Amino acid sequence: MAKLKLSGISKTYGATVALHDGALAVDAGDVHVLMGANGSGKSTLCKVIAGSVRPDAGAVLIDDTPVTISGPRVARALGIGVFYQELSLAARRTVAENICLPDLPMTAGVLVDRKALAARAARTIALFDGVAGDGFTADATVDSLRADQRQLVEIMKALASEAPILIFDEPTSALDRAQVERFFAIIRDLKAQGRAMIFISHRMDEITAIGDRVTVIRDGRTVGTWRLDETDTATIIAHMVGERSEPPGARASRPPQDETMSGPEARAPRDIALSVRGLGGSGFTDVTFDLHRGEILGFGGLHGQGQSAVLRTLFGALPRSAGDVTRGDTALPLRTPREAIRRGIAYVSGDRRRDGVIQGRPILENLTPIHYLRQRLMLARPSVLQQKAQAAVDALNTKFAGFAHAIDSLSGGNQQKVVIARWLMDRPDVLLLDDPTKGIDLAAKADLFALIRTLARDGMAIVLYSSEDAELLGNADRILVFNGGRIRRELAGADRTRYNLYHAAYEAA
Repeated sequence: MAKLKLSGISKTYGATVALHDGALAVDAGDVHVLMGANGSGKSTLCKVIAGSVRPDAGAVLIDDTPVTISGPRVARALGIGVFYQELSLAARRTVAENICLPDLPMTAGVLVDRKALAARAARTIALFDGVAGDGFTADATVDSLRADQRQLVEIMKALASEAPILIFDEPTSALDRAQVERFFAIIRDLKAQGRAMIFISHRMDEITAIGDRVTVIRDGRTVGTWRLDETDTATIIAHMVGERSEPPGARASRPPQDETMSGPEARAPRDIALSVRGLGGSGFTDVTFDLHRGEILGFGGLHGQGQSAVLRTLFGALPRSAGDVTRGDTALPLRTPREAIRRGIAYVSGDRRRDGVIQGRPILENLTPIHYLRQRLMLARPSVLQQKAQAAVDALNTKFAGFAHAIDSLSGGNQQKVVIARWLMDRPDVLLLDDPTKGIDLAAKADLFALIRTLARDGMAIVLYSSEDAELLGNADRILVFNGGRIRRELAGADRTRYNLYHAAYEAA
């Protein structure tokens, strides 16, 4: 009998189908690996189990008894503990407080029992004795810890729940080898105790080292479940992408009008626009590549493998710890975004609320800050600015009532078009695109990629990171696949297939 069983799980967000027929059965004493391509639905399935997403349909059973998981509190009460990929720690609280945060011990129902809290935290911290690193104590505040130590706190928080069902969503991404080995030793002890565990990882060596069975989800459906000792990496990835290979030159996302345009195969790279050697920074190391004029260079791999951090470092938004960036014989320090902008480097983030739009301000104000900086303007006539901005917004088929309207009056797709258009008023030499289509509709995506291909054809050098495989395969001349903060493989020509993309993303580092 399965400890946890899900069947027929469906979840939609408007027109987007996240899950159509999700199913999973996890036995007690098993580490059950969940695998799927970006956007396949595996995270949504885990959120259903954790109670942070309510399914539209389907059944959840624990110990063969139907349950309704209406929220995270209910999930904890049912014996479900979760390690979240996006850390959910209280930065100003201590390690001990964070470990016990989901279920603080209380006295008289109103005050935290500090003695009980310290004892529970000490038991969990002791599991990682010798590998947690300097400064890792029960009384240390989370904001004083390194990235690997913060991840250990999140793991400890899940372990301290003593839940019979545990979900670990990429728990080792920031850990060093000794920490991973200790964590896996703990997992093996939990298996012996009969815990049921779901494990998500992007590293095949970890999956085969710790997993018992694997379930593959593709396009919101559960494809199947296999014992890991009875299958292999190539077969798993073939199930993930739906095929073992694709026809040479296949382009999954190219819109129909692209047939009359020069596609990736037709573009010949020109001179080197940017040369990157041994670049290191937060979350990545030893990144080396050349970016050519007229080229769209793709950054691929699973989410969070260093792609965004590399782009933000090249733009001067994050500090570099090592490496050189040059253009010809000229070194580019790129210490700040202002310096990068004046060197002709542009950056567009998919998180337009954090990095893009100026909320509550007119569309014209959102279009012109880069123009002011590059032209060193102090004052300018609105009529002159509007004339220059019009061509930029027209290039993206941006729909808006007038430049004086607030940016908030636009749809998400049109807001993102405004963010991109601000860079086109004074054409940059290098365009860094950091998952630029996140949260925008298909029509807006088609407009954006049509423009990107035109800009490349006109000689602009473009780096495109996308969490959607089809966008990379449909538009990039070459794809650099990231795994664990390093470039693991370059895909070009006929090698640009979904199967090769995921094989490189999941292969053992």
